[in-house]
Amino acid sequence: MRVLCCIKRVPAPGAKINVTADGQGVETAHLGFTTSPHEECAVEEAVQIAEAQGGEVTVLTVGRPEAEEQLRYAASVGCHKLVLVPTDGSALDPQRTAAIITEAVQSLEAEGGMFDLILFGNESADSGGFQVGVRVAHALGRPIVNGIKGIDVGDDVVTARREVDAGYEVYQLPRPAVLGIKEGINLPRYPTMKGRLASKKAEMAAMDLDAELGGQSMVKLHRPTETVKETVILGTSEDAAPAVVDLFEEIGVL
Repeated sequence: MRVLCCIKRVPAPGAKINVTADGQGVETAHLGFTTSPHEECAVEEAVQIAEAQGGEVTVLTVGRPEAEEQLRYAASVGCHKLVLVPTDGSALDPQRTAAIITEAVQSLEAEGGMFDLILFGNESADSGGFQVGVRVAHALGRPIVNGIKGIDVGDDVVTARREVDAGYEVYQLPRPAVLGIKEGINLPRYPTMKGRLASKKAEMAAMDLDAELGGQSMVKLHRPTETVKETVILGTSEDAAPAVVDLFEEIGVL
């Protein structure tokens, strides 16, 4: 099995995001970064598939050179090959990103053979565009299903499950295929000390690729006004009962 997992470096979930004065970027001076959560689960799923089926996992990212940190983290939990397509920080809309990844996949496959599976996160944690995986699959002429919460790999077919209100939708896709992984499909492992040390020595390939911007453009980033909520403790004993009754009357329960 040859599995490719595409990841993205994003601000750590839960961090306070400040926008630059011109509204064109995020202030990163005191911001932590990590792998997008859906993609972290995609990495774990790729490693589990390789462990069960045999084979190797290649992890790829398009972004600033600092994204090497996320690639090496993927290596520390079991990925075998690391590929960085460095950018200079200029705009990366979904069309441009997908075009770069498509060219990277074609180059990697020409060198080492076709990937049986290409895994994306269902959507990135920062822009949440839901587009890149679909665009890459379309460009490569391969089937794709997003929102995947379960994978079974057969000889020539991949069975993928997607949660819906009534249970699951089940899809059978011929290999090679592309899947968009959703957080919750697994519990990502923590790297061992041995894994962390090995990741520092892992070879990283750099690919000099680029593509034209698509038809989408960012106008301005807007940070919503924060809402502050206060918690009022009505009491810690039976003395709080009158206050609770008053509250119920106020909200119309009594």
